[in-house]
Amino acid sequence: MIILKSGEEIAKMRKAGRITAGTIDAVLAAVEPGLTTADLDAVAESYILSQGAKPSFKGYRGFPASICASLNEQVVHGIPGPRVIEEGDLLSLDFGAIWEGYHGDSAVSVFVGGEAPSEQARRLVETTERSLNAGIDRIREGGHLSDIGHAVQSVVEAEGFSVVREYVGHGIGQRLHEDPQVPNYGEPGRGPLMKRGLVIAVEPMVNVGSWETELLRDGWTVITADGSLSAHFEHTIAITSNGPIILSRLEAPQGAAVMAGT
Repeated sequence: MIILKSGEEIAKMRKAGRITAGTIDAVLAAVEPGLTTADLDAVAESYILSQGAKPSFKGYRGFPASICASLNEQVVHGIPGPRVIEEGDLLSLDFGAIWEGYHGDSAVSVFVGGEAPSEQARRLVETTERSLNAGIDRIREGGHLSDIGHAVQSVVEAEGFSVVREYVGHGIGQRLHEDPQVPNYGEPGRGPLMKRGLVIAVEPMVNVGSWETELLRDGWTVITADGSLSAHFEHTIAITSNGPIILSRLEAPQGAAVMAGT
């Protein structure tokens, strides 16, 4: 069941999204070769708690950390730990925060040390972020949910990359994962109509090689089946009376206040 959100609920999610975005900034400022992924997790948890919020991920279905930190061939859900990040690593970071019972969710991919190890790796990250923006551009009241995934897939495959099928975006609210699922592929004009009050997390996961994945023995970490690089970007977006608003950004949304949303 798709749960549409009121203006008051969206305002709370906007606060959760701002905290999530601030956490991203804090962690990215700390990223440097020689740190462990556990070090980055500690930075994230400290920031979230300092804002009076709680990490969305810690304890979620038994997940042991506050962020997901996935390196190189790891697609999503990497568990922070003793692994040291190295110059040129492709680091995908997924963040979530709870404010007054509502979740924010966002993800970014960056190169440790700031430089891509190859032209292909650089194109992968740029394409993944561009595909996220293309999907967001298709979010509108009256449109079909599949319009989002079609836009993402079109951008990705035009560059010769592939979109992951087994893991998709999702609705979000008082639960981290709600209906509907938001695939990053498919034909346009299908599935549920997007309505005012819909809040979703759009999160393309893009591989250099095949779209197929494998799950490691830890029960969480997802890797590319062929060992190729993968990148991941995500934003939380609400459809309001002022159109779609990206909630997981620090800057103020365009137009009137989010409280006027529904």
